[in-house]
Amino acid sequence: MQSHVRDLSRALARGGHHVSVIAPGASRVELVATTGRAMPVPYNGSVARVACGAVSTVRVRRWLTEGDFDVVHVHEPAAPSLSLLATALTDRPVVATYHADYTRSRALAVALPMIGPALRKVRVAIAVSHGAARTMSLQSPLRPLLIPNGIALADYRPVARGPVPRAGGCTLGFLGRGADARKGLAVLLRAFDHLSTTRPDVRLLVVGPADAAVVRSRVAPQVRDRVEVTGTVSDAAKVEALRRMDLLCAPNLGGESFGIVLAEAMAAGVPVLASDLGSFRAVLDGGAAGVLVAPGDWRALAQQAGALLDDADRRQALARAGLRTVAAYDWGELTPSIVAAYRRAVTGRSSHPAVGSGESLAG
Repeated sequence: MQSHVRDLSRALARGGHHVSVIAPGASRVELVATTGRAMPVPYNGSVARVACGAVSTVRVRRWLTEGDFDVVHVHEPAAPSLSLLATALTDRPVVATYHADYTRSRALAVALPMIGPALRKVRVAIAVSHGAARTMSLQSPLRPLLIPNGIALADYRPVARGPVPRAGGCTLGFLGRGADARKGLAVLLRAFDHLSTTRPDVRLLVVGPADAAVVRSRVAPQVRDRVEVTGTVSDAAKVEALRRMDLLCAPNLGGESFGIVLAEAMAAGVPVLASDLGSFRAVLDGGAAGVLVAPGDWRALAQQAGALLDDADRRQALARAGLRTVAAYDWGELTPSIVAAYRRAVTGRSSHPAVGSGESLAG
């Protein structure tokens, strides 16, 4: 969600709109007002960082007053954080984007009677996927516009890849929070362990927050030197890491409403092997722009990864298909749809069709 808000804000600013973002944090960032540090809270199988309380309330109210906005765009307005505060405190039209994908929430059911008045202030709803739209229906009767997560394609310049593996062998890649069990790194490590017994040149590059010692301990001792863990990286370093990959593996187990790492890999010209989740299937154009395997099946993951490593022509074909598919997710394509949602909110048109922009997400 962080990159979504940042990149959308920059795209809107380039279009001549006045943009201001409020978010938890202590450091100064372009276009962002901060409310202090957030508190980590377990949520939806992961960890959400929430900011609420007297200090946050004062700062959100001041931000709204000083901003004098035409429209307030919040993300996940039911979460006990700044979006809920801003929705409750503003007297301006509210547009809400929904990202989460889950089938039920006991906490939401308990909180809904209390936060319902604030949520009813949302005039226009946006869902990033059909899964997010289903989740949104638990808290709102509105029918959302479907506008997917975006990506700044100009930041991901694909490099030419030769027909044979580079010196040192092929590199499998993982991008994401490795410590989050939902991301499926443990599945990939089992698959890599199996592959490495017959492929002395295959390597694994894990990009994102993860404990290197823990990751390496889950593969055979003789192949641990072939596993590289970068830890948290900058956006520029992430792009460079993607360029080192011959194949991105996304072995996620569930709870994904979109699949931004898939889009990032495709934008960098990297072929994708991913779990067959509804959201991933949609981003990969039903499987035309990537290979899908059953979630949690490390044997199938190893088999497909091996087949792709052996077939450079197929990898190149998938990379080309990925570049064609991901073009639809560029912020340059999506921002006009979001601006149209703002205009709808300002003019008081709060009812929408079942689907709007992004209908290609159907899968």
